Amino acid sequence: MNTLQLPSSPASPAAGPAAQWLRWPLPALLAWTAAWLLNLLMLRLGVGDAAAWAMSAAVGAAPAFSVAGRWRRGLMVAGFPLSSLAMGSTAPAWAWLLAALALLLAYPLRAWSDAPFFPTPRRALLALADALPLPAGSRVMDAGCGLGHGLRALRAVWPRVQLQGVEWSAGLAWLCARRCRDAEVRRADMWALPWCGIDVVYLFQRPESMARAWDKACAEMAPASHLVSLEFAVPGVEPLLRLDAGGGRPLWVYRIPARHRSMKARIGR
Repeated sequence: MNTLQLPSSPASPAAGPAAQWLRWPLPALLAWTAAWLLNLLMLRLGVGDAAAWAMSAAVGAAPAFSVAGRWRRGLMVAGFPLSSLAMGSTAPAWAWLLAALALLLAYPLRAWSDAPFFPTPRRALLALADALPLPAGSRVMDAGCGLGHGLRALRAVWPRVQLQGVEWSAGLAWLCARRCRDAEVRRADMWALPWCGIDVVYLFQRPESMARAWDKACAEMAPASHLVSLEFAVPGVEPLLRLDAGGGRPLWVYRIPARHRSMKARIGR
């Protein structure tokens, strides 16, 4: 049975909303909007399409050096070129603002601190079937399930487990709950929701999230349960398995130890 649960009081982020906007995604939104405004102005001044596009793309990409994280810098650099290809380079600036608003509605502010929306490929997890067999009734969670691509890939691997999906975006969680009716989908903060009692937590996050995920898994999951990550490894931790997810992507499997020290404690030593 599939349910979509709305938390009554989600955990507050460490920084206030204003501070988060100043850090991210405001720089990206401002850069993209400036690029579109410049493009519109230059076209009205009679500058050629190619020159206007090139200068606008440069303006949109220029602030990328000021943000941390490769994928964030990549989003800033690619924002104007990709949106101009999608909407046409002569689209008015207000068309980009509407697109940005739709993006924020689908992918809210707090979710931007985690991974961008990259769906799990359909066959990426198949190697887990033989490498990590699970008994019927095991509890498997996709932390940050998006539209449910990871849940469908997990179901193909373990057809008899209890699947759970956690997604902060209300819109994505609503759609996921209807696409994956054989899973329990929650709209919740994956970092605030306890991972106790989960046998396998699956992640397709980003490199900067992995140390935090490992600490949370070690603190809350039972010994001999597993953390599975597509593509990104936990820094400084030896995996139980490194599998081939196809397309040159690794699939990392970590066993939660009986005794552990948190990542912060190891780094601070």
